[in-house]
Amino acid sequence: MQLVAHTVAPAGSWTGEPVDTVVLDYEARFRRRILLTGEKGTHVLLNLAEAQLLADGDALVTDEGEHIAVKAAPEALIEIHCHNGLELLQMAWHLGNRHLATEISEGSLRIRYDKVILDMIHQLGAHTHLIEAPFNPEGGAYKAGATAVHGHDHHHHH
Repeated sequence: MQLVAHTVAPAGSWTGEPVDTVVLDYEARFRRRILLTGEKGTHVLLNLAEAQLLADGDALVTDEGEHIAVKAAPEALIEIHCHNGLELLQMAWHLGNRHLATEISEGSLRIRYDKVILDMIHQLGAHTHLIEAPFNPEGGAYKAGATAVHGHDHHHHH
């Protein structure tokens, strides 16, 4: 039997034991319609009205009212540290100028691993650590609380 989920319960808004858990990396968590398989082998068709970012701790709510928990999968990340707040802001600008999804925390930035960008970061004088962790980048400016996987269908005049 295949379950179908048309809604998502945000993290912290649901209780009880989930029937299964789907573990997804950042790109796989931005979805509208996809067939997913949980850790216990449960198949669930996610069928939302529009694409949204599934956050760690959210639950897919099946038509039967069951919950399938969403867990952010660890992935290869670069954690960036700078000497001071100004340098960290400048680094954030450079990453944003390249349209890189960025996770922001006090004192550091995280991006998905990219060798070319890692070299650029070092050339700019920052310190890095290569880590494996769930990636939870900052939400987009045009859709509160949601981060889109950014495509390049627009033009810049730099």
